[in-house]
Amino acid sequence: MLSNIGIPGLILVLVLALIIFGPSKLPEIGKAFGTTLKEFKKSTRELVSDENQNEDKK
Repeated sequence: MLSNIGIPGLILVLVLALIIFGPSKLPEIGKAFGTTLKEFKKSTRELVSDENQNEDKK
């Protein structure tokens, strides 16, 4: 999905975010997004690990 955006589309999204949220809110939003992504990846790894353990028991 993100591969279809390209560099011009990414720049457009960043400019729109800057206009909508303003320069003072962007670091907070970026930090929140990073934290959310980190938690999502951690949960995904745990689910895969649990699934692999269940398959090993069978």
